[in-house]
Amino acid sequence: MREPRDVRRQRILAVVESRGEARLSDLADDLEVSVITVRRDVEDLAREGKLRRGHGTARSVGPVERSSAPAEPPASGGAVALMVPERHTYLYETMHGARGVLNEAGVRVALHIAPQVEGAERPLVERVLAEDVRGLLIAPRWRTAAEEEADYAWLAASGVPTVLMERRPRAGSALHAMDSVCTDHWYGIHLAVDHLVGLGHRRIVLAARDDSPTARALRAAFAEIAASRPEIEDWSVMLSAAGAGPGRVREPLDLAARLRERGATAAVLHGDVDALMLVQQLMDRGVRVPQDCSVVAYDDVVAALGSTPLTAVSPPKHEVGRTAAGLLLRRLDELAGPGAGTTQRVQLLPELKVRGSATHPGIV
Repeated sequence: MREPRDVRRQRILAVVESRGEARLSDLADDLEVSVITVRRDVEDLAREGKLRRGHGTARSVGPVERSSAPAEPPASGGAVALMVPERHTYLYETMHGARGVLNEAGVRVALHIAPQVEGAERPLVERVLAEDVRGLLIAPRWRTAAEEEADYAWLAASGVPTVLMERRPRAGSALHAMDSVCTDHWYGIHLAVDHLVGLGHRRIVLAARDDSPTARALRAAFAEIAASRPEIEDWSVMLSAAGAGPGRVREPLDLAARLRERGATAAVLHGDVDALMLVQQLMDRGVRVPQDCSVVAYDDVVAALGSTPLTAVSPPKHEVGRTAAGLLLRRLDELAGPGAGTTQRVQLLPELKVRGSATHPGIV
């Protein structure tokens, strides 16, 4: 049975006063609770003047601490942890945007890469928090909705100012009131569909991944938008590549054949690599892009580099990171003030970069 908070804090005070100084990770082990819980307790006790926080430690305010321990770093010191998934080029651009703002502000950045395994972020975050970072910028991988839901409670209890990058938690969840900066992906799909409909396409397919919050947002947005456009005669949502969704069999996917079965004249692809591979598949079948089939990519990381430069929806990846970092810096400044500011859920609009991969259907 978990002991009451007041009892736990009394135990923390007793240990710290007897030792003069204790590591947060050691306290967590002794109390059989998470580092996040201990960190939150120590911060509260420090605000009450009952102990002092150090770099990953709690220090006594008694004679031992005053006579021998170094002074506590000023509130402006310490690092900000920046956490992104492994092998995620899109979010690496976001990371660079955030890093630039933090460097300009003179804040040290501690970069952490979360491996491609379920639940990788939580132990990594807990270890990072034990190092006494000041704040956290994070873009969890969240391959499935269930994995996302499982992370809400512990991330909400991180105990430090935290801003989510390119993630928009479910309304009413424990993270609804956490600061976040995200691309308006509904608007991005609207741009793609509106462009294709304006060119005269009436049979459009979305081929998207199904292993990230962005992918899920794109699939839902396309279904809503396509169903609401009377000009569209037929639409469908399919997987963009083998292995592009959780639990999917990694077998070859003949996307070109699927488009032919639907009689589609246009496709929106998430992301760029899958879009470029579709163009190659179509060319191998004698299907010309854009004369026989128009293609719009979603991500715009490498879309412009194809033999046929791809028209693409371009989320403001760099600006998402810059905005998130700026929001975190404001949160850190507010810690020294009289009260916290209003939680912000920021959405930034993407752009459509028109290149050479989409035109009127049936152009010879």
